Amino acid sequence: MAAAAAEAAAGGGPGSQPAAQRRLRILSGHLRGSPASRAPEAERLLSPSQCRAGGAAERPVASTIPKKRQEILKWNGWGYNDSKFIFNKKGQAEFTGKRYRLSGMVLPVLKEWMEKSLGASLEHKITSRAFLNTSEVPPSIVNEEFLQDLRATKISYSQEAEDRVFRAHGHCLHEIFVLREGMFKRIPDIVVWPGCHDDVVKIVELACKHNLCIIPFGGGTSVSSALECPADERRTIVSLDTSQMNRILWIDEKNLTAHIEAGIIGQDLERQLGESGYCTGHEPDSMEFSSLGGWVATRASGMKKNIYGNIEDLVVHIKMVTPRGVIEKSCQVPRMSTGPDIHHFIMGSEGTLGVVTEVTIKIRPIPEYQKYGSVVFPNFDRGVACLREIAKQRCAPASIRLVDNAQFQFGHALKPQVASIFTSFLDGLKKFYITKFKGFDPNELCVATLLFEGDREKVLQHEKQVYDIAAKFGGLAAGEDNGQRGYMLTFVIAYLRVSHSYSLLLWTWAWITM
Repeated sequence: MAAAAAEAAAGGGPGSQPAAQRRLRILSGHLRGSPASRAPEAERLLSPSQCRAGGAAERPVASTIPKKRQEILKWNGWGYNDSKFIFNKKGQAEFTGKRYRLSGMVLPVLKEWMEKSLGASLEHKITSRAFLNTSEVPPSIVNEEFLQDLRATKISYSQEAEDRVFRAHGHCLHEIFVLREGMFKRIPDIVVWPGCHDDVVKIVELACKHNLCIIPFGGGTSVSSALECPADERRTIVSLDTSQMNRILWIDEKNLTAHIEAGIIGQDLERQLGESGYCTGHEPDSMEFSSLGGWVATRASGMKKNIYGNIEDLVVHIKMVTPRGVIEKSCQVPRMSTGPDIHHFIMGSEGTLGVVTEVTIKIRPIPEYQKYGSVVFPNFDRGVACLREIAKQRCAPASIRLVDNAQFQFGHALKPQVASIFTSFLDGLKKFYITKFKGFDPNELCVATLLFEGDREKVLQHEKQVYDIAAKFGGLAAGEDNGQRGYMLTFVIAYLRVSHSYSLLLWTWAWITM
């Protein structure tokens, strides 16, 4: 039926049959991605001169997050071991560590905000377990024949309790609560660390041979319960950790694309590209820990999507290993007219269809100029109206985020103790100007944080245009520092979800991101 349809589309004559068959071969190649179905000209797109890592030993690049994640990350909470909110002997909040702008600073207002807004009390303590009790971890159930075949591949693996628990969950609140107060009924039985695409093919083939389950694991930041193991699953569950597949295989500087292994995490990707003068511009809230493959599998969005787009706008090519073989398009181009776009069922599939191993993604030169900003509005409705007008005029900066009064108050609670009397005086003067002179109600006002990127002259023009629109809706420029601080707080607030040694903190607020 398909051949007849193709022939009819080509005109139906005898001479049209080869063309119809060729189109069918191309279409099937897009769907199957098998080497036999690829056009010869497609193979030449990956030339040796492009492949900067070609022929190198199959070793991962040193990553910020080590193979043994427990060396620097919390086993029962978000982020680094050395970074957390605590209360000192004076009852004041502090954020420990040295990794963030807020690190090492005292937050004098946070305790009061917690008590007033959340009804929390420092007297109510829930001391979580400091260490993982391995005796409570479900035993590893692994087919011995599978282990023998796996050893023959020389692919790294572990059945240690800590490695398995670290990959048994994402960061939904209920998952973290279980870790702090109990233990999962079912966790992966074994963790494997493939070093390249071919290793993943071998693992998937072994899983099919021995009837095993595979759960792909990237950065572990999932908030959709995708990493949880079904309690009633009796087959061996394999956690396939892609973290050792973290190399940039090539950069095409003419077409501004890069071919990258899917296990690389966001901060390492941006750092490595930055060494060559490029960036992706994709900054999800979890970019410190989430992986490129995870961005694809979850159809991720970034804070600077107004310029760079979401992950579906950046992806040029995806290679995915499935139980039925490798799926990929037959050529490295951003768009094709023939056949359905296989990328659209891979993106957002959350690891249910296969393992993403390599991704070709669009890159850009690092922007010449970057500038933060902020605008305060008398109320949330005015702020929404301003963002709507900015959208209508298509002049949104790289990032623009409007937060309501509840989150504004929360952000104020995270403001560190001022270093000098002069700074304190200036802060008081600004507050007086906004609330007394301009008449803004502190319990109604809201704030938009801004980030502009690009050519310096264009950024300054763009900035003026946005501030002019904001002024029409009663908005007042609130300074570059507030904008930068608001943007950077994105990476810190996740640490507050589970406050050290105190009750679980939950809150809701509204924000609008463009």
